[in-house]
Amino acid sequence: MSRVLIAGESWVTHSTHIKGMDTFTTSSYEVGVEQLRRALEGRGHEVRHLPAHLVPMEFPDDERALSQYDVVVVSDIGANSIQLAPGVFERARPGADRLAALRAWVGEGGGLLMIGGYLSFTGFEGKAAYRNTVLHDVLPVELLAEDDRVELPAGAQATVALPGHPALGGLDSAPWPHLLGYNRVLARPGSTTLATVNGDPLVVVGEHGNGRSAAFTSDCSPHWAPTAFCEDWSGYGQIFGGLIEWLAR
Repeated sequence: MSRVLIAGESWVTHSTHIKGMDTFTTSSYEVGVEQLRRALEGRGHEVRHLPAHLVPMEFPDDERALSQYDVVVVSDIGANSIQLAPGVFERARPGADRLAALRAWVGEGGGLLMIGGYLSFTGFEGKAAYRNTVLHDVLPVELLAEDDRVELPAGAQATVALPGHPALGGLDSAPWPHLLGYNRVLARPGSTTLATVNGDPLVVVGEHGNGRSAAFTSDCSPHWAPTAFCEDWSGYGQIFGGLIEWLAR
């Protein structure tokens, strides 16, 4: 059993409704982690979800706090939310560099997985912004300087390059359900690309110091990961379970 921290994968939607002369607003809170949580817990892993609105306040500050986990998953949460604790951003007080702590923790033997989304890798309009941080050095992929999203409305299937690799959890080269988008990245020299989509890296793994890192460049929930992929397909649990188990050694 591995102890897994998943940071991100939640959001608040605020809508304005206009009906003739009148308007009103509604808001909703949504979570996109449940498919991933179920898949990992189904393989015996202990999962803590840190929602996006709590990341600035509660993301682990140092290697000691990170050491209670075997793997940290960063999914659809930008670099600002991890770096800028309220004391730093709102009160201009120096604080911990949490991305530097995460990099050091991986170097000492931790496991890091980044999953794609609008606020992963470089992200929508460049707003995820990991390319400009020290965490870029840890990832097994190199990030683009511009908006890196690739939308695939008609869908595209993954191509498995190394079906026997343990990080794929036993999946063979049988066709995967279609994906509807991903973040475009470049495989870093020395990393291993396990699967591609649309000719670009989809699953990439690598080493960093004594630790390991991995990238899954599509999403773990809609819209890029439709229900046929993340709910109806047994291979979903194999992929993410395999990645977590490989990262945790």
